[in-house]
Amino acid sequence: MVKVLVSDPIDKEGLSPLLENPKFHVDIKPGLKPDELLREVGSADVLLVRSETKVTPTVLESGKKLKLVGRAGVGVDNIDLAAASKQGVIVMNVPGGNTVSAAEHTVSLVMAMAHNVAQADATMKQERWDRKKFVGTELVGKKLGLIGLGRVGREVATRALGLEMQVLAHDPMADPEWCRLVGLKLVPLESVITESDFISCHVPLNDETLHMIDAKALSRMKKGVRLVNCARGGVIDENALLEALKSGQVKAAALDVFENEPPKNWDLIKHPNVVATPHLGASTEEAQVKVAVQLAEAVVEYFEKGIPRNALNLPAGLPPEVKPYLILGNRLGRFIGQIVDGPINRITVTGAGTLSRHNLSPLSAEAISGILSARTSGITSVNAQARARDFGINVSEVALPDSKEYTALLIIEVETARVRRRVAGTIFRTDQPHIVQIDDLSLDIVPEGNMIVFRNVDRPGVVGFVGTILGASNINIAGFDVGRRAAGGEAVSIITVDQKVPTAILEAIRTNTSILDVRSVEI
Repeated sequence: MVKVLVSDPIDKEGLSPLLENPKFHVDIKPGLKPDELLREVGSADVLLVRSETKVTPTVLESGKKLKLVGRAGVGVDNIDLAAASKQGVIVMNVPGGNTVSAAEHTVSLVMAMAHNVAQADATMKQERWDRKKFVGTELVGKKLGLIGLGRVGREVATRALGLEMQVLAHDPMADPEWCRLVGLKLVPLESVITESDFISCHVPLNDETLHMIDAKALSRMKKGVRLVNCARGGVIDENALLEALKSGQVKAAALDVFENEPPKNWDLIKHPNVVATPHLGASTEEAQVKVAVQLAEAVVEYFEKGIPRNALNLPAGLPPEVKPYLILGNRLGRFIGQIVDGPINRITVTGAGTLSRHNLSPLSAEAISGILSARTSGITSVNAQARARDFGINVSEVALPDSKEYTALLIIEVETARVRRRVAGTIFRTDQPHIVQIDDLSLDIVPEGNMIVFRNVDRPGVVGFVGTILGASNINIAGFDVGRRAAGGEAVSIITVDQKVPTAILEAIRTNTSILDVRSVEI
């Protein structure tokens, strides 16, 4: 059973894909103190958070069983990605669940600034009628500059265009054709800064974006510019912004995110021309349910199908037709890792046929993870490549356009000082993984459950001998396949059984002189 710890308030209705799945045990414990979190995470396979829980290296080290950390939202600045990758823990987020909510909140702040809504409301509650004091400005014809044109940025753009604003945007990754069709103008960052009447930030927080709106940038803006930040605290230098507000260089600011949450710079928030909200961009009833459902579904998909949806520390952009091969790669790796002895010198991952057209790195990571997991603990697809280097294993990837009779074939080859073994597999129409070759022998078997794998001289009675031993031990055979070069030559057989095979049974099988090698494999 997979144990899931939910340490922040996440909509319970949205968690139903986990709560209703018997494979998962979900503990919902928001508001844990730091020492309580360290204790609880020790037995968890999955940690689900929002922004309150700080997933530090200490937390990750305490989570000895952790395989996945999920963020019910977009930003993951409260999760140490480098430490998670080192520990082999996948980090997932939900990039689209709160897009509409964040975009609507951004536009509402733009309108609040333009019409002095918050300030006027505050005076009315003080029984003051200061009508002349709060003359606003119309949005029609004004230039809105967007720094970043991701999901939220695009939604803000379409709404601003509906308000008949002119929209300028800067994003090196933006689609020029989409921008042309909707009617916004892609410009250099300098043009956004110097030409806009309103500026809204829609970028993640990283080394490049930290304080990207600093005193120098503020000084180049139009006098009387209005700023919005519903993205990440720290994108705007708060001290520099306060000084620009005091001087009148910035007319107004609307902030939903802050460098410290709760904020420490209350002077900025108390400035009369600042509208501030406590990180409400994703706080709508609909968004909370959406992000919870999408995160829960992603966790289920990972543990049931091996597909890491929205993983931030794994290669992105894997085409749908390649995703089933992630499961195949891991199973092939686990299979071959249990039939090879001794230190591994080299692992070669070959994508043949249509697989040769794609990035093989994610498949390699899964294959290496499977191989090394048979030998040591703490290996996942996240840290598999790094751990292979630590073990002195040379890893190579080969693209092979020809896959003979198969549309696509994934081949894993492992080399030690004494032996070289090879296993190949493919995905059939049902998306089920199949092993179709071991070394140069063809067969067809689904790699799952408990298996007995043996090499033997192809003589009458060998399979019957093995079956008799299993039957006498009350071990049921669920499947069988054999590959051979020629009658009387060497053959390889795989028997799928309903339970793990004891060592004593394997020893009994080895007594047959026609059997060259026998292994128990568990997947």
